[in-house]
Amino acid sequence: MEWISNLFEHYGYFVLFLGLFAESLAIPFPGELAMAISGHLSTHGSFSIPLIIAYSYSGAVVGTLLTYLLGYKLGTPFFEKYGRYLFLNEDRMIKLTSWFGKYGDKLILISYFVPGLRHFTGYFSGILRVKLRTFILYNCTGGILWVLTYVMIGKIFGQKIELLLHLISQYSSVAIVAGVIVVILGLLIKKNFGAIRHWLRALSRQKEQD
Repeated sequence: MEWISNLFEHYGYFVLFLGLFAESLAIPFPGELAMAISGHLSTHGSFSIPLIIAYSYSGAVVGTLLTYLLGYKLGTPFFEKYGRYLFLNEDRMIKLTSWFGKYGDKLILISYFVPGLRHFTGYFSGILRVKLRTFILYNCTGGILWVLTYVMIGKIFGQKIELLLHLISQYSSVAIVAGVIVVILGLLIKKNFGAIRHWLRALSRQKEQD
């Protein structure tokens, strides 16, 4: 935590832009921690919340857009051959293909909150030829929610940042899976509402007869 504070002291807001840009390219950088620390520093007057959000959001969104364009331009053969140098090995590509197959384009929306997913969503969206308009919509929406969440965590919780981020990282996947299940159940109920209502009426009549 101290080394990031030192970076902020020397380079200011550019740490956020360059760090989140690099992280979007799958270059290791603790993006959540950096945003949270900057949010905490804002309580001391060192940083401005609007500028923290602007630099963080710009770095994340520009980085993921670049990875989308690389994925779109280079395609599957390139990443099958060289993807391991970007930590996008064969097993990870198979897993991402499966996730996109199950959840579709909306996976982009939540990808920022899933450790190990947001670094590759841009590349893979391009590889799968997701429409640029769709990618920009989901990526920009997910990006601003992600940035706001972690900046405000830093502003509100201060010195307890590291413990809180550990807990979020540990349980965020569970929360997202639960949310996806709820959405799927809601869609199924909506799609089959007529049949469900008919079944409930039949069940009610049967109970009255008994």
